[in-house]
Amino acid sequence: MNVPDKQRQAIAEQEKPEKTRSTQEGTSDEAVAQALYAKREQIYPREVHGLFATWRAIMVALTLGIYYILPWINWGSGRQAFLIDLPGRKFNLFYWTFWPQDLFYLTALLVISALSLFLFTAVAGRLWCGYTCPQTVWTEVFLWIERKIEGDRPRQMKLASQPWGVEKILKKGSKHLVWILFSAWTGFTFVGYFTPIRELSYSFVSFSLGPWETFWIAFYGFATYGNAGWLREQVCIYMCPYARFQSAMFDRDTLVISYDPKRGEPRGSRRRSDSYKAMGLGDCIDCTLCVQVCPTGIDIRNGLQYQCIACGACIDACDAVMDKMNYPKGLIRYTTENELEGAPRHVLRPRVVVYTLLLAGIAVALVTAVLLRTPLELHIIRDRNVLYRPTDEGLVENVYILKIINMDNEPHIYTVRAEGIEGLRLKTELDEVALVAGEVREFPVHVEVDPCKLTQQSTPIIFEVQAVDESGLSDREAARFLGPEGC
Repeated sequence: MNVPDKQRQAIAEQEKPEKTRSTQEGTSDEAVAQALYAKREQIYPREVHGLFATWRAIMVALTLGIYYILPWINWGSGRQAFLIDLPGRKFNLFYWTFWPQDLFYLTALLVISALSLFLFTAVAGRLWCGYTCPQTVWTEVFLWIERKIEGDRPRQMKLASQPWGVEKILKKGSKHLVWILFSAWTGFTFVGYFTPIRELSYSFVSFSLGPWETFWIAFYGFATYGNAGWLREQVCIYMCPYARFQSAMFDRDTLVISYDPKRGEPRGSRRRSDSYKAMGLGDCIDCTLCVQVCPTGIDIRNGLQYQCIACGACIDACDAVMDKMNYPKGLIRYTTENELEGAPRHVLRPRVVVYTLLLAGIAVALVTAVLLRTPLELHIIRDRNVLYRPTDEGLVENVYILKIINMDNEPHIYTVRAEGIEGLRLKTELDEVALVAGEVREFPVHVEVDPCKLTQQSTPIIFEVQAVDESGLSDREAARFLGPEGC
């Protein structure tokens, strides 16, 4: 073999791993492409009973009960207890009525909601997803309807595989009809949070719904029907951002649903009477029930996955199997990474303490602010046409526009006064201002001052509005009085 041949052979040996690596990378890319663009496989979750299934049913009944009943509750003088009145620019929340000026309360509430989600996730994982997320709650209802009409999992799969006929058309059509009616009711209730629901009901039965009400009932109903009836786990896997950033809030002491491989492996089927330890098997009998009951179709035995919504269905299914096999429960359970490895679990961690302190501080501040909130607001606007003008009596006059907002749920009569300069006189067309609940009134007032009492060209004064029938209901607003300095 001459030198060039040896060189070619050496080059070939060096290139061989590169070709193998390229082939592997190509195979990996193809697998990723197939996973991303593969046709969706329909999931038929098996019905399961147990502790966590009971808790899910309770949470579904509780959350949907609140959602569908709350708009029908009245408070006080016949007003809807919970109403986001966009045309009226106010928000009724039981005893309180909030206005655009109270927007910071909503901001604080949103911050509290976000911190609560962070705290609960850091401590207990995705409990929100498994028990109270609207996608989960409405999907559970749609699955229940599907089982009542089409039957359990084997019957649903059999119905889906058989050709179209009278039976399939009736069952599928009945299911979708019930889904659509339930979705329409959901959309109607949603609009009832923005339009008084009793007025909305009258408009609905009299076929006089406005275009916006009709649009939002149809839109929200269609969204419910599409998400809970068709998309289901696709919303959790591909559309929900929470599943993507939840890992940033997890640590080794976060409570998650886990399979115990030390106890369960190696898997294998066996009879209950078999001595599986002598056979070299673990507690997992490889029945795949944990996969069949999963609403997102994952195998929890492959480890924690972002598709897991922590609903606990796999725990109920596995515990039932363990009971039948006379094995200890808990092969699949809520636990932490540290506990799986035999280390103690730490509940109080820095992030938990920080979230708790922030949440408690903002919540206390919000509650205090709401309780001390005065349902009255006063705004002062100067007449900018003339800075000041002399009167026939030799006084200096400033004109202001007073804007009073009665943010209470009851009518009140108010008086207006001003102070800040000795001998100040207030003239107004209205000695008393009567405002019904939620009314806004604007009117001019004239302030006259002896120029000899002015020590500067701009002097601060205070306007005060006081309710006649309630001593604690008042508001004060500062303004400036302009005039010549001295006599």
